[in-house]
Amino acid sequence: MLEGIKNIIFDYGNVIFEIDFPRAQKAFEKLGIKNVESFFAHKGHSSLFDQFETGTISAAEFRDGIRKAADNDALSDQQIDDAWNALLIGVMDGNHELLLKLKEKYRTFLLSNINEIHLARVHQHLKEKFDLEGNEGFFEKIYYSHLVGKRKPSPEIFRQVLDENNLKAEETLFIDDSPQHLKPAAAMGIRTYLLTYPDSIRKVFEELL
Repeated sequence: MLEGIKNIIFDYGNVIFEIDFPRAQKAFEKLGIKNVESFFAHKGHSSLFDQFETGTISAAEFRDGIRKAADNDALSDQQIDDAWNALLIGVMDGNHELLLKLKEKYRTFLLSNINEIHLARVHQHLKEKFDLEGNEGFFEKIYYSHLVGKRKPSPEIFRQVLDENNLKAEETLFIDDSPQHLKPAAAMGIRTYLLTYPDSIRKVFEELL
């Protein structure tokens, strides 16, 4: 898989940082949101989440969208943030060490569909557990969707990563846990790898390095 590869682009959720979608679904149900499996799921969700992940709406507007979906204007910001952050578990053991090892041999990048509220919680986790200010030390460059205004599976975000860093698609490997995100990358000539449970990047790379 690594033959001819010089660059690796990593997704974040369930590749480096463990997440659990059903936990967020249950938390949203407790807020009063009905039909949570169509409202928010791994393979599809309300446009509210796409807007938040591309930075086209603010955290305040996102929270108002949740209040509207729950039909409850009395929900506090903290209640909404806690429900939304319920899916965030933490960095999986050994992943930081592996990323540092890979950074010595490859040009590595992070490409994550994320948002203002989740990134704040991720940074809190990194500080509390690892005394880190962020993920910058593990990658050459980081692309957070809400900060660049694009999200996977848009081909434009893959083109931006390639062009800004002078990467050749055929020398680049992209690892993600969502099949729909791999398709546009593969169409551009990027080599792709679908990471599925109980697989882990430690298991994948320890067998190859």
